[in-house]
Amino acid sequence: MAEKGDRDGTVTVVRHPAWERLLVATGFPLLGALAGWLLKLLANWAESWPWIPWEGPVKLIDGAPEPWATIGALVVGAVAGGVIVLLAEHGYVTVTVADDQVTLARGDSRQTVPRSAVAGVFLDGKRLVVLGADGRELAVESKNEGADLPDASLLAAGFRAHGYPWLPDGDPHKDEYMRWVEDVPGLPPAGNALLKARAKALDKGDEKEIAELRGELARLGVVVRDDGKRQWWRVIDGADAR
Repeated sequence: MAEKGDRDGTVTVVRHPAWERLLVATGFPLLGALAGWLLKLLANWAESWPWIPWEGPVKLIDGAPEPWATIGALVVGAVAGGVIVLLAEHGYVTVTVADDQVTLARGDSRQTVPRSAVAGVFLDGKRLVVLGADGRELAVESKNEGADLPDASLLAAGFRAHGYPWLPDGDPHKDEYMRWVEDVPGLPPAGNALLKARAKALDKGDEKEIAELRGELARLGVVVRDDGKRQWWRVIDGADAR
Protein backbone atom coordinates (compact mmCIF):
# COMPACT_ATOMS: atom_id res chain seq x y z
CA MET A 1 0.00 0.00 0.00
CA ALA A 2 1.04 3.59 -0.49
CA GLU A 3 -0.39 6.74 0.93
CA LYS A 4 -1.94 9.40 -1.23
CA GLY A 5 0.67 11.50 -2.96
CA ASP A 6 1.45 14.57 -0.88
CA ARG A 7 1.33 17.85 -2.77
CA ASP A 8 3.83 20.51 -1.71
CA GLY A 9 3.50 23.39 -4.11
CA THR A 10 4.54 21.93 -7.45
CA VAL A 11 5.82 18.64 -6.01
CA THR A 12 4.00 15.34 -5.49
CA VAL A 13 5.57 12.73 -3.22
CA VAL A 14 4.35 9.13 -3.48
CA ARG A 15 5.55 6.77 -0.77
CA HIS A 16 4.51 4.05 1.64
CA PRO A 17 2.30 5.39 4.44
CA ALA A 18 3.81 6.12 7.85
CA TRP A 19 1.40 3.72 9.60
CA GLU A 20 2.60 0.83 7.43
CA ARG A 21 6.25 1.54 8.13
CA LEU A 22 5.52 1.91 11.83
CA LEU A 23 3.68 -1.42 11.82
CA VAL A 24 6.69 -3.12 10.23
CA ALA A 25 9.13 -1.35 12.57
CA THR A 26 7.29 -2.51 15.70
CA GLY A 27 5.76 -5.77 14.49
CA PHE A 28 8.87 -7.62 13.33
CA PRO A 29 10.90 -7.09 16.52
CA LEU A 30 7.89 -8.24 18.57
CA LEU A 31 7.42 -11.29 16.35
CA GLY A 32 11.13 -11.99 16.57
CA ALA A 33 11.05 -11.81 20.36
CA LEU A 34 8.07 -14.17 20.39
CA ALA A 35 9.92 -16.58 18.08
CA GLY A 36 12.95 -16.48 20.40
CA TRP A 37 10.78 -17.27 23.42
CA LEU A 38 9.09 -20.16 21.59
CA LEU A 39 12.50 -21.48 20.55
CA LYS A 40 13.55 -21.48 24.20
CA LEU A 41 10.41 -23.45 25.15
CA LEU A 42 11.04 -25.88 22.29
CA ALA A 43 14.62 -26.43 23.48
CA ASN A 44 13.37 -27.20 26.99
CA TRP A 45 10.86 -29.68 25.59
CA ALA A 46 13.32 -31.25 23.13
CA GLU A 47 15.77 -31.97 25.96
CA SER A 48 13.43 -34.75 27.12
CA TRP A 49 13.47 -36.54 23.73
CA PRO A 50 15.51 -39.76 23.44
CA TRP A 51 17.25 -38.35 20.35
CA ILE A 52 17.38 -34.83 19.00
CA PRO A 53 19.22 -33.11 16.15
CA TRP A 54 21.70 -30.37 17.13
CA GLU A 55 21.97 -31.90 20.58
CA GLY A 56 24.80 -29.59 21.65
CA PRO A 57 23.01 -26.25 20.97
CA VAL A 58 19.75 -27.58 22.44
CA LYS A 59 21.48 -28.62 25.69
CA LEU A 60 23.29 -25.27 25.82
CA ILE A 61 20.01 -23.34 25.52
CA ASP A 62 18.20 -25.61 27.98
CA GLY A 63 21.03 -25.43 30.50
CA ALA A 64 21.32 -21.63 30.56
CA PRO A 65 20.25 -20.13 33.90
CA GLU A 66 16.97 -18.27 34.23
CA PRO A 67 15.89 -15.57 33.82
CA TRP A 68 18.88 -14.86 31.56
CA ALA A 69 18.06 -17.65 29.12
CA THR A 70 14.60 -16.23 28.47
CA ILE A 71 15.86 -12.65 28.34
CA GLY A 72 18.59 -13.67 25.91
CA ALA A 73 16.10 -15.50 23.68
CA LEU A 74 13.83 -12.45 23.61
CA VAL A 75 16.71 -10.09 22.83
CA VAL A 76 18.15 -12.28 20.05
CA GLY A 77 14.71 -12.65 18.48
CA ALA A 78 14.03 -8.92 18.67
CA VAL A 79 17.40 -8.13 17.07
CA ALA A 80 16.66 -10.57 14.24
CA GLY A 81 13.33 -8.80 13.72
CA GLY A 82 15.16 -5.47 13.72
CA VAL A 83 17.42 -6.68 10.91
CA ILE A 84 14.31 -7.45 8.84
CA VAL A 85 13.04 -3.93 9.56
CA LEU A 86 16.30 -2.41 8.32
CA LEU A 87 16.11 -4.46 5.12
CA ALA A 88 12.51 -3.35 4.60
CA GLU A 89 13.44 0.32 5.13
CA HIS A 90 16.22 0.01 2.59
CA GLY A 91 13.74 -1.32 0.03
CA TYR A 92 11.06 1.38 0.31
CA VAL A 93 10.91 3.55 -2.82
CA THR A 94 9.89 7.21 -2.59
CA VAL A 95 8.94 8.90 -5.87
CA THR A 96 9.09 12.70 -5.98
CA VAL A 97 7.44 14.17 -9.06
CA ALA A 98 7.95 17.83 -9.92
CA ASP A 99 7.10 19.81 -13.03
CA ASP A 100 10.76 19.87 -14.08
CA GLN A 101 12.11 16.52 -12.85
CA VAL A 102 11.34 13.18 -11.22
CA THR A 103 13.41 11.51 -8.48
CA LEU A 104 13.32 7.85 -7.45
CA ALA A 105 14.89 7.38 -4.01
CA ARG A 106 15.60 4.12 -2.16
CA GLY A 107 17.98 3.79 0.77
CA ASP A 108 21.09 5.81 -0.11
CA SER A 109 20.34 5.65 -3.86
CA ARG A 110 18.75 8.49 -5.83
CA GLN A 111 17.91 8.60 -9.54
CA THR A 112 16.87 11.99 -10.93
CA VAL A 113 15.66 12.53 -14.49
CA PRO A 114 14.75 15.93 -16.02
CA ARG A 115 11.24 16.22 -17.40
CA SER A 116 12.58 17.17 -20.83
CA ALA A 117 14.24 13.75 -21.18
CA VAL A 118 11.16 11.68 -20.27
CA ALA A 119 9.20 10.07 -23.11
CA GLY A 120 7.08 7.84 -20.88
CA VAL A 121 6.67 6.26 -17.46
CA PHE A 122 5.20 2.81 -16.87
CA LEU A 123 4.99 -0.20 -14.61
CA ASP A 124 6.29 -3.45 -16.03
CA GLY A 125 5.23 -6.07 -13.52
CA LYS A 126 7.28 -5.24 -10.44
CA ARG A 127 9.39 -2.59 -12.19
CA LEU A 128 8.89 1.17 -12.36
CA VAL A 129 10.56 2.56 -15.48
CA VAL A 130 11.24 6.10 -16.66
CA LEU A 131 11.76 5.86 -20.43
CA GLY A 132 13.75 8.14 -22.74
CA ALA A 133 12.90 9.10 -26.30
CA ASP A 134 15.50 6.72 -27.78
CA GLY A 135 14.08 3.74 -25.87
CA ARG A 136 16.69 3.92 -23.13
CA GLU A 137 15.54 3.28 -19.55
CA LEU A 138 16.63 6.45 -17.75
CA ALA A 139 15.66 5.25 -14.26
CA VAL A 140 14.46 1.88 -13.00
CA GLU A 141 13.35 0.50 -9.65
CA SER A 142 12.85 -3.26 -9.71
CA LYS A 143 11.63 -5.84 -7.20
CA ASN A 144 14.48 -8.12 -8.34
CA GLU A 145 16.88 -5.42 -7.13
CA GLY A 146 15.22 -5.09 -3.72
CA ALA A 147 12.77 -2.28 -4.47
CA ASP A 148 9.40 -2.04 -2.71
CA LEU A 149 7.24 0.23 -4.87
CA PRO A 150 4.33 2.42 -3.77
CA ASP A 151 0.79 1.72 -4.97
CA ALA A 152 0.43 1.66 -8.77
CA SER A 153 -2.68 3.85 -8.94
CA LEU A 154 -1.05 6.56 -6.84
CA LEU A 155 2.09 6.47 -8.95
CA ALA A 156 -0.02 6.93 -12.08
CA ALA A 157 -1.95 9.81 -10.52
CA GLY A 158 1.23 11.50 -9.32
CA PHE A 159 2.89 11.46 -12.73
CA ARG A 160 -0.27 12.50 -14.57
CA ALA A 161 -0.77 15.43 -12.19
CA HIS A 162 2.45 16.94 -13.55
CA GLY A 163 1.82 16.12 -17.19
CA TYR A 164 4.17 13.16 -17.53
CA PRO A 165 3.16 10.61 -20.19
CA TRP A 166 1.99 7.65 -18.09
CA LEU A 167 1.78 4.48 -20.23
CA PRO A 168 -1.03 2.30 -18.82
CA ASP A 169 -0.30 -0.53 -21.26
CA GLY A 170 3.25 -0.88 -19.99
CA ASP A 171 6.46 -1.08 -21.99
CA PRO A 172 6.00 0.10 -25.60
CA HIS A 173 9.09 -1.94 -26.53
CA LYS A 174 7.92 -5.20 -24.97
CA ASP A 175 7.77 -7.00 -28.33
CA GLU A 176 11.45 -6.23 -29.02
CA TYR A 177 12.89 -8.32 -26.17
CA MET A 178 14.65 -11.61 -26.75
CA ARG A 179 15.48 -14.23 -24.18
CA TRP A 180 19.16 -14.27 -23.28
CA VAL A 181 21.15 -17.47 -23.64
CA GLU A 182 24.92 -17.64 -23.40
CA ASP A 183 26.81 -16.34 -26.45
CA VAL A 184 23.64 -15.16 -28.21
CA PRO A 185 24.46 -13.02 -31.28
CA GLY A 186 23.30 -9.42 -31.71
CA LEU A 187 24.71 -7.92 -28.52
CA PRO A 188 27.38 -5.21 -28.32
CA PRO A 189 30.92 -6.29 -27.35
CA ALA A 190 31.04 -7.36 -23.68
CA GLY A 191 27.23 -7.66 -23.60
CA ASN A 192 27.25 -11.43 -23.25
CA ALA A 193 29.90 -11.32 -20.52
CA LEU A 194 27.88 -8.81 -18.52
CA LEU A 195 24.66 -10.78 -18.91
CA LYS A 196 26.46 -13.95 -17.86
CA ALA A 197 27.75 -12.21 -14.73
CA ARG A 198 24.29 -10.85 -14.07
CA ALA A 199 22.77 -14.33 -14.41
CA LYS A 200 25.08 -15.49 -11.62
CA ALA A 201 24.06 -12.50 -9.49
CA LEU A 202 20.38 -13.37 -10.05
CA ASP A 203 21.05 -16.95 -8.91
CA LYS A 204 22.70 -15.63 -5.74
CA GLY A 205 20.07 -12.94 -5.14
CA ASP A 206 22.82 -10.28 -5.04
CA GLU A 207 20.62 -7.20 -5.47
CA LYS A 208 23.49 -4.69 -5.56
CA GLU A 209 25.36 -6.61 -8.25
CA ILE A 210 22.16 -7.10 -10.27
CA ALA A 211 21.53 -3.35 -10.29
CA GLU A 212 25.14 -2.40 -11.04
CA LEU A 213 25.30 -4.79 -14.01
CA ARG A 214 22.02 -3.37 -15.32
CA GLY A 215 23.74 0.02 -15.33
CA GLU A 216 26.78 -1.37 -17.15
CA LEU A 217 24.55 -2.91 -19.81
CA ALA A 218 22.62 0.34 -20.17
CA ARG A 219 25.87 2.15 -20.95
CA LEU A 220 26.37 -0.31 -23.81
CA GLY A 221 22.87 0.39 -25.09
CA VAL A 222 21.38 -2.88 -23.81
CA VAL A 223 18.08 -2.84 -21.91
CA VAL A 224 17.44 -5.87 -19.72
CA ARG A 225 14.32 -7.08 -17.93
CA ASP A 226 13.89 -10.13 -15.71
CA ASP A 227 11.37 -12.92 -15.50
CA GLY A 228 12.35 -14.59 -12.27
CA LYS A 229 15.97 -15.61 -12.92
CA ARG A 230 15.60 -15.45 -16.69
CA GLN A 231 16.87 -12.38 -18.55
CA TRP A 232 15.36 -10.75 -21.61
CA TRP A 233 17.17 -8.08 -23.59
CA ARG A 234 16.91 -5.57 -26.39
CA VAL A 235 19.34 -3.13 -27.97
CA ILE A 236 18.39 0.54 -28.31
CA ASP A 237 18.62 2.26 -31.68
CA GLY A 238 22.19 3.29 -32.50
CA ALA A 239 23.93 0.82 -30.18
CA ASP A 240 26.86 -1.11 -31.61
CA ALA A 241 25.36 -4.59 -31.89
CA ARG A 242 27.45 -7.53 -33.17
